[in-house]
Amino acid sequence: MPYPPPPRTPSGPRRRSLLASAGAAALLAGCSAGPDTGDGPSAVVAARARAARDSRGLLERYDAVLAARPGLADRLRPLRAQVAAHAAAFGDGTAATGAIAGTATATASSSPAPVPGTDKEALAALAAAERALADRRGRELLHVPGELARLLASVAAAGAAHAYLLTEGAR
Repeated sequence: MPYPPPPRTPSGPRRRSLLASAGAAALLAGCSAGPDTGDGPSAVVAARARAARDSRGLLERYDAVLAARPGLADRLRPLRAQVAAHAAAFGDGTAATGAIAGTATATASSSPAPVPGTDKEALAALAAAERALADRRGRELLHVPGELARLLASVAAAGAAHAYLLTEGAR
């Protein structure tokens, strides 16, 4: 009795294999593309430079209050140190296109905010500046990718905590 011929197996990949690999390739391409941030890396560099500039501006406000109100030094030094650390975490901001970063830095350092007349008003002004910056960073973190978004979120949370501490201590 002769053996039956072997079943005919088509050469090449099967249809299911092709569909599965095409679907996996589409998922991988979608996962690795990253969010649409407009200009890509240049938008991230600009956002980082803006955050560094904002932190330096807030640091200048702390310095102005400390110079005008030395009695608040013990209370403000720890918060000022954290703001300085935030500015360092964002970098110096000079990686952005020269004219943008240079102009903003020169503008921020040439016109420091006036310090209010009393300790309570000075603390309230710092709290308002911290709160406004924390809110702005909270909105900005939605438009930047990964690591910078996490850093913005962390610094925004710290700014909100600073605003709370400044406000509660003024009462």
